[in-house]
Amino acid sequence: MMKARVHVTLKPGVLDPQGKAIANALHGLGYAEAGEVRLGKYIELDVDAADAATARSRVAEMCERLLANTVVENYAIEIAD
Repeated sequence: MMKARVHVTLKPGVLDPQGKAIANALHGLGYAEAGEVRLGKYIELDVDAADAATARSRVAEMCERLLANTVVENYAIEIAD
């Protein structure tokens, strides 16, 4: 069993109203040094696979089919034993 960690983020140029709201809230709390904020998703799942390459391939399929909206989102996969 391997642990897969998936980071899903909006592609550059895609508007992020939630990130903008967080940035505004941080500025309102006095954190003027906070710059642009982009919100994403973190997904962790166990994958039953023979090796890391197979696990990565299966998780990539999961991302393409369900976990990420590849029209507006990018994803990055980490596999750990």
